[in-house]
Amino acid sequence: MTVLLQVSDPHFGTERPTVVDALTELARQQRPGLVVLSGDITQRARPAQFRAARAFTDRLSVPVLAVPGNHDIPLFDLWTRLRRPYTRYAAAFGTDLEPVHRSQDLLVVGVNTTRARRHKDGEISPPQIERVAALLEGATATQLRVVVVHQPIAVTRDDDLPNRLHGHDASLQRWATAGADLVMGGHIHLPYVMALKNLARPMWAVQAGTAVSTRVRPGVPNSVNLLRWGQDSTPGLCQIEQWDYADEAGAFVLTTVSVVLPARVGVED
Repeated sequence: MTVLLQVSDPHFGTERPTVVDALTELARQQRPGLVVLSGDITQRARPAQFRAARAFTDRLSVPVLAVPGNHDIPLFDLWTRLRRPYTRYAAAFGTDLEPVHRSQDLLVVGVNTTRARRHKDGEISPPQIERVAALLEGATATQLRVVVVHQPIAVTRDDDLPNRLHGHDASLQRWATAGADLVMGGHIHLPYVMALKNLARPMWAVQAGTAVSTRVRPGVPNSVNLLRWGQDSTPGLCQIEQWDYADEAGAFVLTTVSVVLPARVGVED
């Protein structure tokens, strides 16, 4: 069975050290095969914040697939923001802003939805949509097909509608025909699993909260997602677990389990 740990919006620079330690312990206990960092890794894209984030991921001793968020581009240093927006990010997490992870059980495709000209809104271009679709169409029947963005592809609250990814509808329609199962995101610090409607196949949006920062929504604690899929789990079922940080326990605790059934009829190995 493959275990994937989704860590989003840690906002290093505003991190809570006790929560960072608790997340490190959760990873040690659950032993994920992949950690997905779905953006806003830092608070203000400062070198020291990227170094702290990289030190954290190094402690996990697990492969990491990371994509940048809007906070990972310098905000106040306009020359760097416009001319070399990803230099600091690349120093910590590499120059590939759209990494891909392949294993027997997983195909995970990262997408850079940040734009230096935008303050916080995310955007996806037609070439990016097609690149992801081509990778999805090359997946095997055993692989869970996951796309990772930063800004949400779909939202559950009307007040979050302005935060949706620009190009979300075209992305969903094309990726559904290409065989996507899940679209993971962050940005709004609100965890949920949402079935996506009116598509060519079943798909779900999987959103994570802020993993370790002080920038939580009222009533929404720090949280991460654990995803389980593969040969040793129930055949055909994907289990998505929400783990929230509990102050009284000083640890992440399992709070919600969502079970989804990705479509596999008519897909060739």
